[in-house]
Amino acid sequence: MYRDPVESLEPLHSRPALNRTLRVGMIGIGTVGSGTFRVLVRNQADIAARAGRAIELVIVAARNLARAAGIVGEGVALTADPMQVAAHPDVDVVVEVAGGTGPARDWVLAAIAHGKHVVTANKALLAVHGAEIFAAARKQGVAVAYEGAVAVSIPIVKALREGLAANRIEWVAGIINGTTNFILSKMRDEGLDFAAALAQAQALGYAEADPSFDIEGIDAAHKLSLLAANAFGMPLRFADVQVEGITALQGLDVACAEQLGYRIKLLGVARRQASGVELRVQPALVPATHLMAQVNGSMNAVMVKSDAAGLTMYYGAGAGSEQTASAVIADLVDVARLDGVNAAQHVPHLGVHEHATNALAVLPRAAVHTSHYLRVPVRAVSQIQAVTARLAEQKVPVRQVALAAERPGVGPQVLVLTGPVAQGTLDLAVHALQARSEVAGVVATLCVELLEG
Repeated sequence: MYRDPVESLEPLHSRPALNRTLRVGMIGIGTVGSGTFRVLVRNQADIAARAGRAIELVIVAARNLARAAGIVGEGVALTADPMQVAAHPDVDVVVEVAGGTGPARDWVLAAIAHGKHVVTANKALLAVHGAEIFAAARKQGVAVAYEGAVAVSIPIVKALREGLAANRIEWVAGIINGTTNFILSKMRDEGLDFAAALAQAQALGYAEADPSFDIEGIDAAHKLSLLAANAFGMPLRFADVQVEGITALQGLDVACAEQLGYRIKLLGVARRQASGVELRVQPALVPATHLMAQVNGSMNAVMVKSDAAGLTMYYGAGAGSEQTASAVIADLVDVARLDGVNAAQHVPHLGVHEHATNALAVLPRAAVHTSHYLRVPVRAVSQIQAVTARLAEQKVPVRQVALAAERPGVGPQVLVLTGPVAQGTLDLAVHALQARSEVAGVVATLCVELLEG
């Protein structure tokens, strides 16, 4: 039933060096892998025309060979051993879409060691092991492409590397996790609390049974580390990303933000400062009239501020089989065009400055300057002035003060929007405010991102 994965493939050296078919080996044939195969087959003529040659899937590694055979048919060799794909002499490029960070690292490094290009949609793998993988690829002169690892259907890596290549990037900010954006949209549109919105996301398939990577902000942090490396030419610094998820977010704050003219989004922000780079994933208030505030459901968006192009924004699906396949195949087309070209130049690898003495530092949390939203529960409405006075004592600039609209079972709440202030200063101010007798509960704080040019 199966073609033998080694014996039956025509040796590449017997084919013409130019314009021959790009032969692909795939590790994993789940949601992304099956979507990639479908799109390759369905759009093969258009893809070949754009790539300058045909792209053919010739071998797949899968746990369940019978299921894999049902997807790819008899024209593709199958194996249960991913290393057989990584080392196959008649494979030009290995597509890794199995996921994970342990075995996947070994497969990818083995493929590189055998002189094969790699395409992956595995952001966790690159965030954790990217420096090692990219260094190995540069040494071997092969490309590692990963458009599908960052924002699924949005070609943001290509935009940063090619479309904005002339620019000095000042900041990148994005909604880069579809699950959390769906949850936040439901909390705002339907007045749900976090638990109810998460349950709805799970029921509809937007969230996994264990959604920790999404709701705790880890998935977004993986992607942000890749965006920052592309934007600023810095090493991958996933371990230094300041990460705050949405699990502690209350529906009351979603409603209060709306009252003030803002919406809450989980944002990944990478911003260049004179003393270093901010790397943050956290729920933040965005003006309701801003384009980023209109990104709802499971959609993603990335905004880039650069010196020449100014503000640019990129929008698209944040999840999906064929949506991710679109990015994977775009990377394959890039690889297909590499004949006679230095792979590292055509599809640049990250971390080119990892050994530079002037490598950009990541700013500590306390040094980050942003505006903030505070919700301060008070014992009486008359204590609003006491709250602003305490903030002034702590050198926190107050830009706007309001009382939250009355809600059943909720005491008076003072809402404060600050001007830009160091996070360390704000933390001290909130600590001092929390100790005051007029404060009747926990002070809630969120960043405010205006995302202006």
